[in-house]
Amino acid sequence: MFMLRLATAALAAALTLPALAAKTLVYCSEGSPEGFNSQFFTTNTTHDAASAQLMNRLVEFEVGTTNIVPGLATSWEISPDGLAYTFHLRRGVKFHTTPKFKPTRDFNADDVMYSWYRMADPNHPFHKNSPGQTYAYFEDMGMARIVEKLEKLDDYTVRFKLRQPEAPFLANMAMDFMSILSAEHAEKMKAAGSPELIDREPVGTGPFQLVSYQKDAVIRYKAHEQYWDGRPAIDNLIFAITPDASVRYAKIKAGECQLMAFPKPADLAQMKADPALNLMSKEGLNIGYIAFNVEKKPFDDKRVRQALNMAINKKAILDTIYQGAGQMAKNPIPPIMWGYNDRVKDYDYSPDKAKALLAQAGLKDGFEMELWYLPVQRPYNPDGKRMGELIQADLAKVGVRVKLITYEWGEYRKRSKAGEHQAIMFGWSGDNGDPDNFFTPLLSCDAVKGGGNNAKWCNKEFDDLIAKATRTADRKERAKLYEKAQEIVKDEAPWVPIAHSVRFEPVRKEVKNYKMAAVPVSHFLSKVDLAK
Repeated sequence: MFMLRLATAALAAALTLPALAAKTLVYCSEGSPEGFNSQFFTTNTTHDAASAQLMNRLVEFEVGTTNIVPGLATSWEISPDGLAYTFHLRRGVKFHTTPKFKPTRDFNADDVMYSWYRMADPNHPFHKNSPGQTYAYFEDMGMARIVEKLEKLDDYTVRFKLRQPEAPFLANMAMDFMSILSAEHAEKMKAAGSPELIDREPVGTGPFQLVSYQKDAVIRYKAHEQYWDGRPAIDNLIFAITPDASVRYAKIKAGECQLMAFPKPADLAQMKADPALNLMSKEGLNIGYIAFNVEKKPFDDKRVRQALNMAINKKAILDTIYQGAGQMAKNPIPPIMWGYNDRVKDYDYSPDKAKALLAQAGLKDGFEMELWYLPVQRPYNPDGKRMGELIQADLAKVGVRVKLITYEWGEYRKRSKAGEHQAIMFGWSGDNGDPDNFFTPLLSCDAVKGGGNNAKWCNKEFDDLIAKATRTADRKERAKLYEKAQEIVKDEAPWVPIAHSVRFEPVRKEVKNYKMAAVPVSHFLSKVDLAK
């Protein structure tokens, strides 16, 4: 009997070993997502928590590069005239099963149609499912102007018909806003009387599925057992939301998390020397900037915007805030990107010239203004509050009295989209490696309506140039158009371009197979493993 009890105990222990050996990866993230449907948002904090973990797109970026690789489409053809893109869909792809939803079919063309037309058709039954939300990227990038229609050719073939050739179209299709949602999930939640859950408790095809979310605290995921690209090596994924960079650093040193977001530049040398950490880096495809709301006085006057460009000491900001992990910006795109115009001359730092220009604009005694500063660290700005204080001091020298304001990150984004600000600190990390991904969503007239153009600046000459560039197949000709567009931006001065940063990611050495993403700045963890 004793031996039987012993054998039974041994068997019970063996059966519980997989649970005890479950691998859990903890990522110390910088902030809460705005939501879990990437159709609504443009920030990487949201995309990292939502589309990178939960969703797939028809085509995707190879992790670490800007190369386009198959996703939910296994192959595609482009018509000779560049007006038709036909995608052949992957078979056997499973959606997540949740306590409230069990899919009865695999992914197919109906899900692509639903995901697209929910954004594209104002009369779609789910277009207004989440009141107050706009389809930010779709509108910022003028996708309704680009795409005439999407057709379902059969259950596993779809075709996008374009109104004109669009050189970056395939790269755009790999962006987060093009994540594929479940049409069946939407219909079942609507039938159950809870359609709001499709955006709060999303169902996708991605490597992980959402378990729970506590705002400003934690997001919990578990591995998608039937993931089409192979079950993830880790069983559980946790986003430990930790806004303070010093606290994130303390957690990764203590082994409480294995990855962390956005270290302070001042901590980099110590991180590099830590034998428990790998300090990974990648040159940033990004821009940090101050945008002036040109719909509000006195920022509707170009001379005022130019004067404030002259009044801000960008070198001091680089030395104090970035501490060698960035370079001064003069254009909306970084110098590592093709189409960059190095012939553009930046405004000199000159308080005297700034005062003279303000006097010409009728503001010789200066004026009062509000500057919103970033409440969270971003890849393009390691310390928004300190940067705001430096700018406040600079502008005081030319008689401009600055009141610094900020909000919780989600509220900051919401209010900025509504155009409540006078001047705002923001930035951008490239999503697809194409210059259009900076110019169109940040500075086009379409992006004024979509909310991504924080300057609310609409310039027809600029808009015509970037639109022509997207219809031009030859990269050299496109580059010339973008170079001219940068000259217009510099003269019109809707922004003060501040810096392009180098991205750093500390990773504990027990993490295996991790690669930094090139674009977007998200964490793709389906192939990551833990050594212990």
